[in-house]
Amino acid sequence: MCRFALKEAAIARAQASQIGSRPGTLVIPPGSPAPVVRLFEFDDDGYEQKQVDDLSALEAYADTQRTTWIDIQGLGEAATLHRIGEIFGIHRLALADAVNVPQRPKAEMYDDHVLIVARAPLDEFDPREPLPQVCILIARNYVVSVQERYFGCFDAVRERIREGAGRPIRNGGPCYLGYALLDVLVDRYGPILENISDAMDELEDRLLSNPSPQQLTALYDLRRRLTVLRRSARPQREALLQLSQTKSELIRPQTGIYLRDAYDHASQFVEVIESLRDTAGDLMDTALATLGHRSNEVMKVLTLMASIFIPLTFMAGIYGMNFETMPELSQPYAYPILLGAMIVVAGAMIYYFRYRGWIGGGAKTARSEEAKHS
Repeated sequence: MCRFALKEAAIARAQASQIGSRPGTLVIPPGSPAPVVRLFEFDDDGYEQKQVDDLSALEAYADTQRTTWIDIQGLGEAATLHRIGEIFGIHRLALADAVNVPQRPKAEMYDDHVLIVARAPLDEFDPREPLPQVCILIARNYVVSVQERYFGCFDAVRERIREGAGRPIRNGGPCYLGYALLDVLVDRYGPILENISDAMDELEDRLLSNPSPQQLTALYDLRRRLTVLRRSARPQREALLQLSQTKSELIRPQTGIYLRDAYDHASQFVEVIESLRDTAGDLMDTALATLGHRSNEVMKVLTLMASIFIPLTFMAGIYGMNFETMPELSQPYAYPILLGAMIVVAGAMIYYFRYRGWIGGGAKTARSEEAKHS
């Protein structure tokens, strides 16, 4: 994960490459798609939704009595983002935090709005890359959400708005809408952690019975995923706590209860992440120890076999020399005697190894086990 942290640091350095540049300068991520602006205006009586192609049409929604949700999907055009910031009076630093990715999850209080920087945990994500960033800006009568691209995370919230007449999603105002968006991002940790837990359970039995390098690689990938999730979940939890305790007029007391509930869920997920990381670390240590023990057993067998054949090779080497004056060469039974001596030496060494408990279960091992239990 050092490379992951270095990559985030490199991105941050690239954003600040121009020393002394104006605060709030937008740094568009390379390859970002052009922004798609979707509008949702609603109250308890009904709703209106549309895709905005002409940004001047947003001026009519900047000061409306109904709750307005502007969802920006894509960061590819700085001019479009600047124009939206001008229409809704978004502070330049808040707009820069929304656009300059990746940012650490946080909550920032401004005079006219509250900015929440969060991460969107996707079902399939590359553990070598930061999780996608989502920013939510809450004002008196509108909410602006900024996504790196379309993720589909907020589709469930849109459906709740369509079907939510008489419910808090319709009459709770921008602060409740902001909570609903944050709650969706928090809840997405649940299925991902469940899948990781199931995958870890499947690996556990195989690692303990017959570990292999492929299984260790899979376990390491799961641990990297948990590390990426932890890097976003922990500061995101603290941002929810800060938001639930704020005294800002933009956050209704009724919504504070829901924010505390989202904070509780985030805390539970952080605890699950920590628990799974500890389990993955223990499994990794156990699997490596098992592989090391297996290697030691193989090396022990090879060493014992080599030890048996060393004296036999010595004896065979002596009588393999071509000297005419060697007395044993003239003996008629020299060959079977030498073979017998080699067998005796080999048998004596095997007996000694068993006695020491190096192979099988010798007397010495039995006595030591008996002494241990007594």
